Amino acid sequence: MRILDLAPADELLAAVFPVLHELRPHLTPDLFDEIYAEGHPQGLRFTAAFDDEGRCLGAAGWRVVVTTSALRKLYVDDLVVTAAIRSAGVGHALLSHLEERARELGCRELSLDSGTQRTDAHRFYARERMSIAAFHFRKPLGAG
Repeated sequence: MRILDLAPADELLAAVFPVLHELRPHLTPDLFDEIYAEGHPQGLRFTAAFDDEGRCLGAAGWRVVVTTSALRKLYVDDLVVTAAIRSAGVGHALLSHLEERARELGCRELSLDSGTQRTDAHRFYARERMSIAAFHFRKPLGAG
């Protein structure tokens, strides 16, 4: 398995999209490209795991964020492993890679949000020694 960081114009993003779409079904390929193009200058990055044949096994969208609460943290926007191979170590490898990256970038923590309905993901995060540290509140504002 190879874990690679991908730039917005990287041709490997075409292989990442179907895996990301499993987590974010509202995305289209064009919308994904637009989001990455706009988000990249804001710090958005995508890292993906590939098998020896070049198939994407899992992906993570992440950024470094500086806040008053955590100071400097690596925040994971998206973390997904394709359904066909979950529990095969890909998620662990991606999360370990991101933790190493966070340390290299001088971050004090790695954090993410996970939908309340994603109980399998919560068990995975607990096994990875992550704790539930906060509630996430939101208020939809309509189309913008």
